[in-house]
Amino acid sequence: MKLILASGSPRRKELLEKLQIPFEVIVSDCDETLTDEIPAEQAAEVLAVRKAAAVAKTHPEAVVIGADTTVILGDEILGKPKDEADCKRMLCMLSGAAHKVITGTAVFWEGHSFSFSEETLVQFYPLSEDDINAYAASGEPYDKAGAYGIQGLGSLLVRGIHGDYFNVVGLPIARLRHELKRLGIL
Repeated sequence: MKLILASGSPRRKELLEKLQIPFEVIVSDCDETLTDEIPAEQAAEVLAVRKAAAVAKTHPEAVVIGADTTVILGDEILGKPKDEADCKRMLCMLSGAAHKVITGTAVFWEGHSFSFSEETLVQFYPLSEDDINAYAASGEPYDKAGAYGIQGLGSLLVRGIHGDYFNVVGLPIARLRHELKRLGIL
């Protein structure tokens, strides 16, 4: 069985390594534009399906896994910050608030596909202006949805979580393993 991760995320690669199965990484070049008709809670799964489908099209012999993570506060998806001002804006919004982190995961194999979403609730501590400035200056938040990484310095901002920690990192690996076994892939 050839396994492909359709994501360039180093965090997803590290998590998928926990399955102890050889795989390769092929980054999808699919369109990640979302329309307003797609509800925020479904966006991650829609994008995961697009990523996996794009790679599966050129690698039909493989099991292809795609994933996407969204941070949602209210009805707004907080993507990767565009710049320092956007990063600080997002961190101000998250300060003292609870938000949802949803990772959509899609699996394509032998002409079949399956997808699911996992949701984790994350509560931030109230953040001071100094907290926000220091974290923004660290450089860590700029390639991460919601402008923070729970596995790094961003862990210092998090009061608690309800749900799968690894989902917040970017791949609900235990559920993925369970689903792959259920589907007879593992």
